Amino acid sequence: MSNILVIDDEKAIRKTLSEILNYEGFKIDEASDGEEGWKMFLAKTYDAVLCDIKMPRMDGLEFLEKANNKNPDVPIIMISGHGNIETAVDAVKKGAFDYISKPPDLNRLLITIRNAVEKNTLSIESKVLKRKVNKVQPIIGESDAIKKIKDTIDKVAATDARILITGDNGVGKELVAKWIHEKSNRNTAPLVEVNCAAIPGELIESELFGHEKGSFTSAIKQRIGKFEQANKGTIFLDEIGDMSLNAQAKVLRVLQEGKIARVGADKEISVDVRVISATNKNLLDEVEEKKFRLDLYHRLGVILIHVPSLNERLEDIPLLIEKFLSDIAEEYGQAAKSIDKKAIAELQKHNWTGNIRELRNVVERLIILSGKTISVEDVRNHVMLNG
Repeated sequence: MSNILVIDDEKAIRKTLSEILNYEGFKIDEASDGEEGWKMFLAKTYDAVLCDIKMPRMDGLEFLEKANNKNPDVPIIMISGHGNIETAVDAVKKGAFDYISKPPDLNRLLITIRNAVEKNTLSIESKVLKRKVNKVQPIIGESDAIKKIKDTIDKVAATDARILITGDNGVGKELVAKWIHEKSNRNTAPLVEVNCAAIPGELIESELFGHEKGSFTSAIKQRIGKFEQANKGTIFLDEIGDMSLNAQAKVLRVLQEGKIARVGADKEISVDVRVISATNKNLLDEVEEKKFRLDLYHRLGVILIHVPSLNERLEDIPLLIEKFLSDIAEEYGQAAKSIDKKAIAELQKHNWTGNIRELRNVVERLIILSGKTISVEDVRNHVMLNG
């Protein structure tokens, strides 16, 4: 839930804005003037701020300057009933995300706030990604299945062949995709990831191909789609099996012609993109049930890579545990704990339905709840064994 700070000296307006935004799923804090708002801004992290301009003690423009100096990533939306073009321009020049006149149009207000929160989220994600640049996690394991995957990556990475990665949730399909990109000739260009299952069907076209300003009601500015962002690089279509048939048809056309058209645009744009896709479903079964296009399946699956479940490679568990013990200790800023061999053997009896993701969570739990050395008793006490 996104945290929004509303600063306005008129109580009725504060309450109205708070009620509307609460109803839309935002968590709201209120401040009666700029000085109170500034104290709250220093004490808590906000995803966006809605700030009046004319207020006692500290006005909105002074708050805007101080807030931008303190944390320029937090979008500040200025509102005013006394505004004019000069005021709006001045606010934007000083770093405001947007300017809205009172009484605010409800639709515009909500769209602006959502865009501001999205900008803040993307800014945070961008900083995290920059810290992780050139730090793709290794593929851990010495089992035959993992050796085969590593060998296949080495063979296909330098080509532009489309690759379909299959496997259960949590097995590491995304990591395989990252290593294919990392070892490819496109590794200086972006790897753009799309979770097809997380995008509503009515938004998938705009998400993948972008849209022009005014192409639909909430399209208040031009948006560059994922395919265009990935130009000269790689696009990773995760959970491709959850994509609607309508979207599948449009993706197929891009793969055939190498061109995309933004929603609301007249002209097409050529894109040079390598496509890697992944799914936890059997796409041939989906084809039989008429939920997935056979022609798209053949286009996507030039190279097929299956990532086995953790239950199919139990011999890799000791190496994975060692890696997680080290990584989690580094995250916590403490010395890595050790683990008894009997405890490892006990963990190998577990039915890992959540695969590597579940194993990492279990290791983190054991680090928190155990002593200096994780024992077999710790495993029995803190892990539900169902093998």
